[in-house]
Amino acid sequence: MEALYSQALPILSRGLLRSYQSHLSPWEHCFFLPIHTTAAEVEVVALLKGLLAGLKILAAGHSCTAEVQRAIPVLKKAYGDSMHKVLHVGPDTCAVVSTLLSEEETEAWGVEPYDVEDAGRSCKALVRKDVVRVVDIKYPLPYRPKSFSIVLVSDALDYLSDKYLNKTLPDLARVSVDGLVVFTGYPRKQRAKAAEVSKFGKAAKLRSTSWWSKYFGQISLDENEDAAKKFKLAATKMSYVSNCQVFHLKSFN
Repeated sequence: MEALYSQALPILSRGLLRSYQSHLSPWEHCFFLPIHTTAAEVEVVALLKGLLAGLKILAAGHSCTAEVQRAIPVLKKAYGDSMHKVLHVGPDTCAVVSTLLSEEETEAWGVEPYDVEDAGRSCKALVRKDVVRVVDIKYPLPYRPKSFSIVLVSDALDYLSDKYLNKTLPDLARVSVDGLVVFTGYPRKQRAKAAEVSKFGKAAKLRSTSWWSKYFGQISLDENEDAAKKFKLAATKMSYVSNCQVFHLKSFN
């Protein structure tokens, strides 16, 4: 961490402003990069941002939504131009959308499955602009087919019963063009917190890798092996290890 920060600091110091803490959490920072920044320097700063998101996970308890933020540089390497129009679905989606919007040539929208009453002002501003929508994902999403290049989902499917999962997952694939990426918890690795049960109505139902693979076949969703390989390769090069299961699925034709 210290070695990476020492690499990033000279890059950031050439910018207009020093990094400053955002309203989202004490572990998240916004960076102002200098105009003349090389691709390698951008990657160093992206890695630093990912590590800071990882610290947020440790500080606040495990979250696959926080994991999505940490994985954004890896996803961009794996999916390339497909990461230009992204929908994120899951709790705390404002944080993910804000991170995505800070990336170059990236448009982002979010679906918050629960309420945003306790959200900050910037999140509520995204809701007012319809960038983020509060939607019950047990029912069809308010988007036309193939509205987004990539759909990312985290910490949402784990709280659905099989009855609603059968409807929600195909609907997520419906609104995507180049694929659906699912971040879900590992069984027995995460424990439900009292606050989570209060917010979501029940504890998460964490399913195994074999269960998900079998389930995808049952609802005719094909796993995207090519994208999975690219993601694994990029993760290895960037020393990224996910704390969640990550599934890469093809969109419906």
